[in-house]
Amino acid sequence: MSILQRYYATGRRKTSVARVWIWPGEGSITVNRKPMENYFTRPTSQMLVRRPFEVTGTIGGISVMATVKGGGLSGQAGALQHGISKALQILNEAHRRALKRGGFLTRDPREKERKKYGQRGARARFQFSKR
Repeated sequence: MSILQRYYATGRRKTSVARVWIWPGEGSITVNRKPMENYFTRPTSQMLVRRPFEVTGTIGGISVMATVKGGGLSGQAGALQHGISKALQILNEAHRRALKRGGFLTRDPREKERKKYGQRGARARFQFSKR
């Protein structure tokens, strides 16, 4: 297959957005024009990104190019995992069952709760003094 046959998906996590293109190839993962190992230095983030390939059994056979924006590195890794999972499902519908069972196709809806006025944080109050 040629590189022209690419599959695109968008992944999201917290405030991060990942645009992901995958194609059958040598298995390289490029994030924002850098190798994944240079972009995500923490092993846990690298493991998070590789998990969809392990579940579907496509390690080393799919190349990935992605751009991520917003949030921190942890959220970006989660967004990339979500985008790769959605793209793998588009590439081969047979992967859907394994990805769905692993929870990779569900967008994690947890967002930061806003700070309320009259309080120190989202839930934390200012210290109360009776006297």
